[in-house]
Amino acid sequence: MVWPWARRDVPPRTGLILAGGGARAAYQVGVLKAIARMRGPNSTNPFPVLCGTSAGAINATALAIYSPDFNDAVTRLLKVWGRFTVDQVFFADTLGLSKSALKMGAALLSSRYGSRHPAAFFNRRPLKQLLNRYLPCDRIQAAIDGGHLHALSVTASGYTSGQSVTFYQSAEQIVPWDRAIRVGCPAEITIEHLMASSAIPFFFEAVKINREYFGDGSMRQVAPISPALHLGANRVMVIGVRGAREDEKAREKTVGYPSVAQVAGHALNSIFLDSMDVDLERLERINRTLELIPRKYMEDGTVKLQPVEALVISPSREISKIAAAHAHRLPRALRFFLHGIGAMNRDGTELLSYLLFDQAYCRELIALGYADTIRRRDEIIEFLSPE
Repeated sequence: MVWPWARRDVPPRTGLILAGGGARAAYQVGVLKAIARMRGPNSTNPFPVLCGTSAGAINATALAIYSPDFNDAVTRLLKVWGRFTVDQVFFADTLGLSKSALKMGAALLSSRYGSRHPAAFFNRRPLKQLLNRYLPCDRIQAAIDGGHLHALSVTASGYTSGQSVTFYQSAEQIVPWDRAIRVGCPAEITIEHLMASSAIPFFFEAVKINREYFGDGSMRQVAPISPALHLGANRVMVIGVRGAREDEKAREKTVGYPSVAQVAGHALNSIFLDSMDVDLERLERINRTLELIPRKYMEDGTVKLQPVEALVISPSREISKIAAAHAHRLPRALRFFLHGIGAMNRDGTELLSYLLFDQAYCRELIALGYADTIRRRDEIIEFLSPE
């Protein structure tokens, strides 16, 4: 959709918004693969503004680091996501899970012990090692200085302040913003920011940045599109991770109490999925309102707001069903743990879809993202055209 009242004097600057979603973020890589194919070899980065949250922050940072060659950046993402195993993200063997369980239990029983031993089900040391190996964040500024990137943002949630904090690195001096429960903070993006942004509560430990501990950026992120606009984007592409019909389940009569996995999956859906849908509705409503304003007031600057063109790509299938088909591929010790909290049952597959870092599952999500995007080839090519 092209909004008719877009100002002609402002050059188009496209922002890419990559939502959070744990292992579901493999879908984003499939979308990017299709876009890279559409643009051909040796193509430049079509997204001067990159905004990521949680696992989406990791994908966005990879695109930023290797932005001089968009195809190379996508190829690198495909290499990692297409070969993912759980033990590259967190310790999933019997010993590792036992240690984490003991620390988690002790932390819950003793706040003093918990202050020294983070309260989390899984130890993500392998993920930090993986990111250090593949993501040289010191190259971000070089990409900005070379004109391949305008800005990169990573959002995390402060456990003390309760604020959604967007850390950003940009080509120009952008004034930090301060809105209700959300702020923008200039920073040099590092692996610590990525670990903080992807720290799913209870499952992964919080990360301290400066003076505060941060958790997953999807928490309390009431306006996920906002960072891209603050950083200078005037049109946005959003790659979501909510599968089709995932919120259209019939209200059936239940007998037993919901399992831990069912409750956790419901909570994660609220954290990762709902705010993006609400923000997109808000954007569409503002655009419709601006269409009612006479054009002369838009062109002479009387009305400061301008419409924002948006294109959304999201899964055409239920991701939780895809996860259920691959659950048997998890390590035995992890399957035992997940079975105990109900994640291996039909009602627990929502939780499973976020934690299933398995190459077969990720490859199926990549294939889905690729197919969904290719079906909209003409629309996407038009959206990414410079005019």
